[in-house]
Amino acid sequence: MTTFHVAVTGSDRAAGTADAPFRTINRAAHAALPGDTVRVHAGTYREWVKPVRGGLGDDRRITFEAAPGEHVAIKGSEVVTGWVREEGTVWRVEVPNSLFGAFNPFDAPVVGDWLHPGPGGTLASRGDVYLDGRSLYQVHDRAAVADAPRRTHTRYSWTALDTELLDPDGTVRVWYAEVAEDVTTIWANFAGADPNAALVEINVRPAVFYPERSHLDWITVRGFELAQAATPWAPPTGDQPGLVGPNWAKGWVIEDNLIRDAKCSGVSLGKNAASGDNFGYERGDKPGYQYQIEAVFTASHQGWDREHVGSHVVRRNEIRDCGQNGVVGHLGCVFSTIADNHIHHIGTKHEFYGYEIGGIKLHAPLDVTIEHNRIHDTTLGIWLDWQVQGTRISRNLLYRNIRDLFIEVSHGPATVDHNVLASPIAIELFSQGNAFVHNLVLGAVRMQAVLDRATPYHVPHSTQVAGYAFIYAGDDRYVGNLFVGTHDGVYGPDAPLVLEEFPPESYGTHTYEGFPASWQEYQERVGVFGGAGDHARFHHERQPAYLRSNAYADGARPASHETDAVTAAGTAVVRVVDDGDAVWLEHDLPTALLAPVGGVVTGADLGHVRIAAAGFENPDGSPVVGDVDLVGTRKEPGSTYPAGPLAALDGGAGRVRVW
Repeated sequence: MTTFHVAVTGSDRAAGTADAPFRTINRAAHAALPGDTVRVHAGTYREWVKPVRGGLGDDRRITFEAAPGEHVAIKGSEVVTGWVREEGTVWRVEVPNSLFGAFNPFDAPVVGDWLHPGPGGTLASRGDVYLDGRSLYQVHDRAAVADAPRRTHTRYSWTALDTELLDPDGTVRVWYAEVAEDVTTIWANFAGADPNAALVEINVRPAVFYPERSHLDWITVRGFELAQAATPWAPPTGDQPGLVGPNWAKGWVIEDNLIRDAKCSGVSLGKNAASGDNFGYERGDKPGYQYQIEAVFTASHQGWDREHVGSHVVRRNEIRDCGQNGVVGHLGCVFSTIADNHIHHIGTKHEFYGYEIGGIKLHAPLDVTIEHNRIHDTTLGIWLDWQVQGTRISRNLLYRNIRDLFIEVSHGPATVDHNVLASPIAIELFSQGNAFVHNLVLGAVRMQAVLDRATPYHVPHSTQVAGYAFIYAGDDRYVGNLFVGTHDGVYGPDAPLVLEEFPPESYGTHTYEGFPASWQEYQERVGVFGGAGDHARFHHERQPAYLRSNAYADGARPASHETDAVTAAGTAVVRVVDDGDAVWLEHDLPTALLAPVGGVVTGADLGHVRIAAAGFENPDGSPVVGDVDLVGTRKEPGSTYPAGPLAALDGGAGRVRVW
């Protein structure tokens, strides 16, 4: 087992030892064999690291790591100097196209399936300009550089979240580029900053740490700052490269990094181009939905299984300031764990818009665990789509997003337990077969059937497709959740959006009013016992909503068929307070609301989902056990606990640290 060293003072003709380090990480990547470590020392490395081989197992990895206690930045950008003032706060620079090589991101638009162009059909480019580490906004007319827009709070305009990009008078820092044969000219409004006295960078590389070929397994990436890559739009029907990721492989560990400023996606655990690449956009002959169905079967024919793909770990990273996703992945994310990450400011610049934007956006997250992540200031916190089966979303803290959790066209089983869901839209389900256990829900609950998009389900704990079906709505379970209030907009004037108001029935489980209360009632409604017809009768009936032991206050209401609901009158307030490194729950709750409602909930208590005929299980097939609360307190069998994500919470006014 060899440790190779890399330093900015080194040489690629050296031996790669501590005394004679390599100069580039790529040189070390060519030298490293299974079991070896590449240790990178302090400094900034401007290269696209392309591993050429992987490890041979969890005990024979190739590890790339920052030297302990040293700051190592790997960037997809280059420094640009020689800015010339044109007028006022507008500056211009000419960049030789030789700097970019074969790929010029300022000449490459962000395009693909499910992406919508901006006003007037404008397309954002994959280029970006950074002032002292913060990206500027792109405009699409040279005149707009001098007349930079003012800060507003509307859905598709400048957000109040990027205040460091603003001059004191509210001017937004923007750029515009024109690409000619030999040079790319960039105009930028730096407001009050002098670009020749500051650090100005532009992105030139499509990735920072990403193999060019697939199936390089068992690689660890640890302890780096990974920044400023011109990544492409990454829909589930396309090639999905990220700033960092495995490119369709198995067993990567991406841990303890700062991952920031991907034009589109930060961490990619997704598919490659072999199973289709934006054919809906390029061909226009079939909808993206159809190509996505084909991608599932094509990938299966190409070896999409536990032995060859997935089982990655993404943990303890800070992932921020990415235009599309913090973590993305279709198919390639299976059997993975995403835990203990801080994900924020994803999709908040609104330079482009599409249906694949979120802090975590996964398709087919079979047996994926998403645990103890802090996700805020995103357009959508966690978006799970298609084949959400065996998935567990546990102990996450979501707040100050537009939407917290969206599960789309999936049949379950998916377990959502001990989370804080505190944004205006807390839960949105275009799916069925979900179990919500001991969550704190402070926003609206929205639910919808989908009878025009049949999607696959699987043999439990396998990528093998077992069938496909429509989404009938329901077949959901809610046990021990605490619903408080109709969202009161506590985030103040710097909220990312001015949101629509939701009707009172959107809060609590009242959205399931009129659903069957039991399996027996459902069977009677669809006429299983003696009814006429085959499949058509199922299209007209919602599935059961299994509701018990939930608590409601401040306008949140249960469905009428929940017989053991706890409701409380009087003052009931819970707020998430972000204090930088710490996050608190501030509360003022009636003591009656926090009375014990039940014991530890397990998969045995939740039954089987109807379509997939599968139970709520861990990846090893054992029943899930909801015995760890939001802050890591173990719940004891035989004891009883209040509704909500904390094993103990006092009534009245108080403050509890939750991160």
